[in-house]
This record gives sequence, C-alpha cells and structure tokens, in this order.
Amino acid sequence: MEEFGRMKRLPPYVFSIVNEMKTKARARGEDIIDFGMGNPDQPTPEHIVEKLCEAARNPKNHRYSASRGITRLRGAIADWYRRRYNVEIDPETEAIVTIGAKEGISHLALAIVERGEVALVPSPTYPIHAYSVIIAGGDVRNVPLGPGIDFFEKLQEGYRSCWPPPKLLLLSFPHNPTTQVVDLQFFHRVVEFAKAHRLLVIHDFAYADLTFDGYRAPSFLEVPGARDVGVEFFSLSKSYNMPGWRVGFAVGNRKVIAALAQIKSYLDYGHFQPVQIASIIALNGPQECVQDIVAMYKARRDVLVDGLNRIGWPCDKPVGTMFVWAKIPEAYRAMGSLEFSKFILDKAKVAISPGIGFGSLGDEYVRFALVENQHRTRQALQGIKRAL
Repeated sequence: MEEFGRMKRLPPYVFSIVNEMKTKARARGEDIIDFGMGNPDQPTPEHIVEKLCEAARNPKNHRYSASRGITRLRGAIADWYRRRYNVEIDPETEAIVTIGAKEGISHLALAIVERGEVALVPSPTYPIHAYSVIIAGGDVRNVPLGPGIDFFEKLQEGYRSCWPPPKLLLLSFPHNPTTQVVDLQFFHRVVEFAKAHRLLVIHDFAYADLTFDGYRAPSFLEVPGARDVGVEFFSLSKSYNMPGWRVGFAVGNRKVIAALAQIKSYLDYGHFQPVQIASIIALNGPQECVQDIVAMYKARRDVLVDGLNRIGWPCDKPVGTMFVWAKIPEAYRAMGSLEFSKFILDKAKVAISPGIGFGSLGDEYVRFALVENQHRTRQALQGIKRAL
C-alpha cells in the first residue's frame, strides 16, 4: 500500500511509549499512579448531569443539531463573557460551539491555513497547537517560551526569519505544559504585534478558571481591538469536570468564526442536543462547583510540590493550570525526559509525561497532571523518593 504523505509529517506520538509501558505494568498487576494525561478524575457536577438526563428524555432533542451550536447555548456563551470579562459578544456572528477546543482549533486550521503558510507557535506547547497547522499543510516556526526568555524578542526573531511571512500566532495562557501565566498588558502587546504584522491570533483559554494564589487569568478579548485580529477558545472540560462531554467554543473575529462554521457544516452536525442544553446550565448555573474544583487542584498542587521539594526535587508552585512542570533533577537530566519518565515508571510506579512530547525545548522537564487524589499523591512521592 502507498504511504500517506500527510501522516509522514507527524512524528511518533512520544506519550504512547510511556502509555504502552504503563499498560503492560498494569497487566502484570502493578499499581501505577498516573499523572500522565490531563484527564479530570472527578464527576461532573450533579445539576449538569441532571439537566442532561432531563433533556435526553425529550424525543425532540434526538434529531440532528446545528453544527455551530444551538442558539440558546451561543447566548449563554455571550452572557458568560459579559459577566466574566465585561466583553460583549454577538452570539449570532461571533460565537460558535465546538466539540472541545482541540476539535475547534484543528478544524479552524483546516479552514484558514494554506499549504506552505507559516504559524508562530510557542515551544514547548500542547501538541495540537503545532500539529493542527501541520495536518492542514502549513509549517510551524517555534518561539521559545520559558523562564528567563524574553518571549516578544523571540517572537520578533521568529517573524523576521520566516519566508513567507507568518500568517498565524497561536497562544495559550495559562500555558500547558509550562504553567506560565501572563497579565493583560501581555495581550495588549500581542494585539499591537498582530496588527503591525498582519497576523491572525488564536488564543486557547482552556485553563481560564484554574488559577491560584490570587492570580486572575485575563482574556485576550479584554484588549480593545483584539477581535479585529483573532479569536479565543474555551473548553468546559476542566472548569466543570466535563472532559468526556467534549464541549468547547470559540468567540471573536466574525470572519474567522464564519470560516470555522463553514468547514464544520461539511464535517459534523454538532453535539447531541441534550449535551448542549446541559452546557447552558453549566455556564449560567451555580458557579460554586468551579470554585470547589479549583480548590481541589490547589490542594493537590500543594501536596505534590511541597513533597517534591522535601525529597530534594526543587520545584515551584504554579499559579495556573492543572499541571506541575518540573525540571528533571540535575543528576538525571542527561537521561532526557523520555528515558527519565520510563525510569520513574519502572522504579517508582508513577506515570508522568516526558517534556520532549511538547517540543524539543521541553526535554529537560516532565509534566505532572494533578489528577490523583492527595493520598495517592503522597504514595507517589514515597515511590519517587525511593527511585531517586
């Protein structure tokens, strides 16, 4: 059979190597404590589940839905932005429901990226931010992101070194995997840069709510003129413990939203309508559940980071996301993140994500997802201490 050219542009999925080891270990009866995937482990709040059940019993909701989302959900999205960020969104032209942020970003890339066009993407980064562009036939220019790096200086260098000039800048703050956060002034500079260089900006805001220690994550759209140059994605997966529901949305520039709506009209019929109805309740209903979820992640963060520091693995507490981005202890750094992750899985029975899976600049780091409870986290720390 002939080889598939597009697939040849995708490297082997690094995380699958650790996942395969984890699967084999569990098949042998080993208890593996898993911090690998950012997959929330708690149930969806009961009032959201109840609305899903109620809506699912209504036969009128069993038909095809709208690929861009039902009107009432788009209205709830606009209300949510008005309450949270004092940003006015036209639900008819500036909002679209997606099957999670990952699907939305991927299909948007297919809609707007031509073969050979270039996107500027931070490195390290969540893989789909880069590979959505590559799957669409575009090229990626990495912009280094991390401690002690002047991101805008690197952004300028990246832009000047590209030909043809980049078309797209893809960002995500609070950032996965590095947990880096920004202030509103950062987005003012992003908008200025985008206007000066005729760039389209896509901001993935999946961790908008998961912030700690008094930090508030700003929305890209809070900046005047932001919707002239870009869009913002949000996902209900993390804030509302709804990962398997696959509900997200994009808001902002109406031409970009229209392009995403057009390509989605060819590819899907939208979500099962009861899922969309329940999502309205998530956005417009009681928000105490979000506060409880944030408090849970903060407690888990404190147990993990305090424990790592006690056993001699220096690590800072992140103020955003549901992750800890930990530099590999110096004595083991030469192994690289993949071999170190395999070592920790074998010796400590703890699964973590190798930083190389997020880009070459992540190879001195590993990522912990805060998806194990405090007891299991303490148990993992004991295993790591023995391994090190």
